[in-house]
Amino acid sequence: MAFFKDVREDIRNIVEKDPAARNGLEVLICYPGIWALIMHKPAHWCYKHGLKLIGRIISQLTRWFTGIEIHPGATIGRRCFIDHGMGIIIGETTEIGDDVTIYQGVTLGGTGKDTGKRHPTIGNRVMISSGAKVLGPFKVGDDSKIGAGSVVLKEVPPRCTVVGIPGTIVKRNGQNLQDLNQVDLPDPVAVEIECLRRRIVTLENRLREENKHEDL
Repeated sequence: MAFFKDVREDIRNIVEKDPAARNGLEVLICYPGIWALIMHKPAHWCYKHGLKLIGRIISQLTRWFTGIEIHPGATIGRRCFIDHGMGIIIGETTEIGDDVTIYQGVTLGGTGKDTGKRHPTIGNRVMISSGAKVLGPFKVGDDSKIGAGSVVLKEVPPRCTVVGIPGTIVKRNGQNLQDLNQVDLPDPVAVEIECLRRRIVTLENRLREENKHEDL
């Protein structure tokens, strides 16, 4: 059956990507992310076939067991890897592509201002680091990275790195990485400090020029 094929594929994906995963049995027993994905499949089926209450009940039971809340209306692609998972929230109209990695504390939510499509669309091979919030009905392009703790409120083009609050693109068209390396992401605090430093230099130069004109 396609269901069991997809589950096996998800388990193999975790074993390949996570150095802490020794084998498929360990993943199945010890990883809440895989169970959140497994239970999302029947919940999503129920939701799409008019059994919305049953879908919601399944998703809430899964939330209680795993700490991961995925609305049954959300669409999730193949080989999604939810690492650790605690505190993840994925909204009803969220669409997630293939080979996406999501760390703990991530929210794929809405802003409360939209109707219909309210939640983000995540492209293929996107990495969303721990604590990041992606809010609104826009797209995060393929091969992009969202830094830890970032708050993203507008569209992200493909192959970009976003950090900070609000999310700022600090790398574009970078190398397409398939690993789970979060160390090389730019420091959002350092980025903001550099922006402030440049602003101060600009203001000092402007003030110096104004004083020079007054002396003349």
